[in-house]
Amino acid sequence: MDYVIYLVLAASILALGFAFYFYKSMLKEDEGTDLMKKIALHVRNGAMAYLKQQYKVVIIVFIILAAIFGVMAIFNLQNEWVWFAFLTGGFFSGLAGFFGMKTATYASARTANAAKKSLNNGLKVAFRSGAVMGLTVVGLALLDISLWFIILTKFTDYNLVVITTTMLTFGMGASTQALFARVGGGIYTKAADVGADLVGKTEYNIPEDDPRNPATIADNVGDNVGDVAGMGADLYESYAGSILATAALGAAAFAKSAIDGMQLKAIFAPMLIAAVGVLLSVIGIFMVRTKEDTSMKQLLGALSRGTNTSSVLIAIATFFILWGLGIENWLGLSFSVVVGLLAGVIIGKFTEYYTSQSYRPTQKVAESSNTGPATVIISGLGLGMISTAVPVITIGVAIILAYLCAIGFDVDNFLSAENLSLGLYGIGIASVGMLSTLGITLATDAYGPIADNAGGNAEMSGLGAEVRKRTDALDALGNTTAATGKGFAIGSAALTALALLASYVEEIKIALVRLAENASDGLARVTDTIALNVEQIEASSLIDFMEYYQVNLMNPKVLVGVFIGAMMSFLFCGLTMNAVGRAAQKMVEEVRRQFSEIKGILEGKAEPDYARCVGISTKGAQQEMLFPSLLAIIVPIAVGVIFGVAGVLGLLIGGLSTGFVLAVFMANSGGAWDNAKKYIEEGNFGGKGSDQHKATVVGDTVGDPFKDTSGPSLNILIKLMSMVSIVMAGLTVSFTLI
Repeated sequence: MDYVIYLVLAASILALGFAFYFYKSMLKEDEGTDLMKKIALHVRNGAMAYLKQQYKVVIIVFIILAAIFGVMAIFNLQNEWVWFAFLTGGFFSGLAGFFGMKTATYASARTANAAKKSLNNGLKVAFRSGAVMGLTVVGLALLDISLWFIILTKFTDYNLVVITTTMLTFGMGASTQALFARVGGGIYTKAADVGADLVGKTEYNIPEDDPRNPATIADNVGDNVGDVAGMGADLYESYAGSILATAALGAAAFAKSAIDGMQLKAIFAPMLIAAVGVLLSVIGIFMVRTKEDTSMKQLLGALSRGTNTSSVLIAIATFFILWGLGIENWLGLSFSVVVGLLAGVIIGKFTEYYTSQSYRPTQKVAESSNTGPATVIISGLGLGMISTAVPVITIGVAIILAYLCAIGFDVDNFLSAENLSLGLYGIGIASVGMLSTLGITLATDAYGPIADNAGGNAEMSGLGAEVRKRTDALDALGNTTAATGKGFAIGSAALTALALLASYVEEIKIALVRLAENASDGLARVTDTIALNVEQIEASSLIDFMEYYQVNLMNPKVLVGVFIGAMMSFLFCGLTMNAVGRAAQKMVEEVRRQFSEIKGILEGKAEPDYARCVGISTKGAQQEMLFPSLLAIIVPIAVGVIFGVAGVLGLLIGGLSTGFVLAVFMANSGGAWDNAKKYIEEGNFGGKGSDQHKATVVGDTVGDPFKDTSGPSLNILIKLMSMVSIVMAGLTVSFTLI
């Protein structure tokens, strides 16, 4: 059975190999004219400069946190591997973002140049360049997971429950890096975007990506640091977190199985499903192509063909994987995976429906521009709120069905100790199913910023109306796929976070065992009235711990935790929205200054000071990203110290429920506002330069931090709080004020 982990390792190498192949293939494409190369170089240098500056800040934070974990290990509050696992998680997460962004900055000009030949050529270059990001993320995640499992089984005497929960701690490193990347990148890109739109489009009536706009280069840089590097780090931790949480749940659920090796099989199952998903993602990537004269629906169909084929194949493959492993109730667990896949597809399709200009909801937002920007904003807010219904219901149904499938629909014993462990494992493996084809799903997401930058390069290089029409079509498609990808990421975050809740209780159990082993009387104090020895702790079920800590709605600690968790979602969004606003204000002032002071910009006789705008976005992002990101780490620790385990569980539940709904609302409102603007730019309701167009530009400006900063950061927030709670479980059970 040990050979399975080496299959996972082989899958990671396969993913990285194809990522390298697509990268080299992209580099062979012609980058175009000297001007196109010059513009691409400006963007590439700006993106790399920002990333280097961001990593300097993040490294300091990581060193401090690793030192804290090292001290905790000295005092037996955590095991000795945690600090190193944390660092590796952050390193690989950052590496995934770096490789993806490097590819994107080389691909944009090549996509624009390919679009001179045909729409299909442009789509092929952009999508396969996006695939580099997708395959790099899954490849590095599986590499990290497989190497850690091999190291911990070969060089420690830990049991499988301790090994899997230890591996979860590298997920905290990934989540921490992802949050910094998402928040910092989101602030950067939206500050530049808002400045470029409000002054250039609205005040001076010049086209998007016009080289006369001083914020244009900063805007294009932002697409890469926010929507590529940030998004790559985000989905890296979602993917790794779902696999690790499910493995930990499997280790716990089958720890007492009478069948030899069943525990190990339950650990390997999510890893093997993800490994097969790599191969099927590659197959799907090669299937994406389109014809020249095609509609938005047909372009979406081209991408859907690849993603849907991969999803159907992984659904079929899952039955053979779990049957081949010989896992208990393999049939039911296979259907749990199918449930996760279907939930992802449904959320993605409804996100597409609410955000694509091909459908009525976004067209109605565009239509509201006839009465000004206020009605555009009202219409977009209403659409975002309504759009939360289907994803919430879908996730709710998916949770229940995945649970029931895992327990064999044993409704009479729905919450028995055994069924609860198996059911939670089913929910975890459903999240793995949702993310199993991340290689191609992320490719459709990373494709968007590449297409956006290609359009900018085409405009600044003066490639003509026909090329710009093709890049606009690719860009509009990218807006929809990005919104779909965000919906998908948020949905997977909800399932993963639920699995992490159960993993938190398992970590509490391990922490109590550690306390009992080091206590003079051999007892660990659970509460003031309950003290347990090692045997009693290990024999206690998840339900027992809920009773020990009185985790119920009548416990004020739980209620306070729920309220704090709900508050965190809004507080975090408020902080990041205001951060974008402050940075954008500086950008607006700078763009206005350059238009008024640098003579000849509007006539195209003088070149704007692009570097100054890049510097404003960089400085703003660096200054503003620290506080909200650190708050996500500090609050779970503080709640644990003050209110204990019950308060932390309340915090995680409140953060998960509120964060999920709020993230869907913000992502879909922002996507609808953006594509409403695109719909008018296609010639509807007055077209470019009309009052209606200016109204939708205002709506898009409001939506930018919704969909690209605050919204996508929320799914990281809810998982990071879970990860921090898991890592700090030893402190929580050792010291609590109330």
